[in-house]
Amino acid sequence: MTKEVLLSVKDLEITFGAGKRKFTAVKDANFEIYKGETFSLVGESGSGKTTIGRAIIGINPVSAGEVVFDDEKISGKTSRKTKEQVTRKIQMVFQDPAASLNDRATVDYIISEGLYNFKLFKNDKERKEKVEAIIKEVGLLPEHLSRYPHEFSGGQRQRIGIARALVMEPQLVIADEPISALDVSIRAQVLNLLKKFQLEKGVTYLFVAHDLSVVRFISDRIAVIYKGQIVELAETEELFLHPIHPYTQSLLSAVPIPDPKLEKQKKLVVYNPEQHDYSKDKPSFVEILPGHFVWANADELENYRKLLK
Repeated sequence: MTKEVLLSVKDLEITFGAGKRKFTAVKDANFEIYKGETFSLVGESGSGKTTIGRAIIGINPVSAGEVVFDDEKISGKTSRKTKEQVTRKIQMVFQDPAASLNDRATVDYIISEGLYNFKLFKNDKERKEKVEAIIKEVGLLPEHLSRYPHEFSGGQRQRIGIARALVMEPQLVIADEPISALDVSIRAQVLNLLKKFQLEKGVTYLFVAHDLSVVRFISDRIAVIYKGQIVELAETEELFLHPIHPYTQSLLSAVPIPDPKLEKQKKLVVYNPEQHDYSKDKPSFVEILPGHFVWANADELENYRKLLK
């Protein structure tokens, strides 16, 4: 069965500043997201994963390459209509629920704002029905709609953020570390909530995270990013069973094991970028196994293939 591509990122480069102050945050990023899947982008802080998410929705400008959504180019100079379509069909759930909600607006207005902007209701009765339905879906009550964000806990605020995104009935939701600011007990609830919407409404997710153990249970495929470069991409279990790039191996070695005895015996793999010599033989993003891509040059590919045998 051929999978339908919803979003395609091709040779993406994102830079900030100019001249001597120019900083390349993302380079040569290539990946596709299929309809109905959860695609995770994983890397440590400052690796460029959030920068990519923000570039997709047009917050960060793209300096090279392109982003194609639903067969239409959405990066660079685009028409007003295209920009509106992006805002309507791609929604973002932010990392910090306290900072991303307007504290002076009621929950009712926060969730309704997108509906107002795009006139997605016939009359006020229909708007209220939509808002009440989504607030119940995320596990809150209609009486919460008249309150303000500061009256809620972090987990509840994140649910409001999810409701705000999903009331728009988007095709793609970019979830930017949506659980890292939450208590461990609340994290599973929020992840289950996102999964529920995927099963019921066919929502596609780009999930941005720094913790591989979190994304393992929700992702169909994972891309690992290091200093703005995607170094490995594979289906979730394939990546966990056969991590090829040394940086991926290092990230996986840091995942805690629930068994204390095994945790003590575990060896941490420390990644050293100096181990790659790209002075003569330049690397590229190569499919080393079906659906499994790695950033490597010819010598490294040969070694990786030997290890896989």
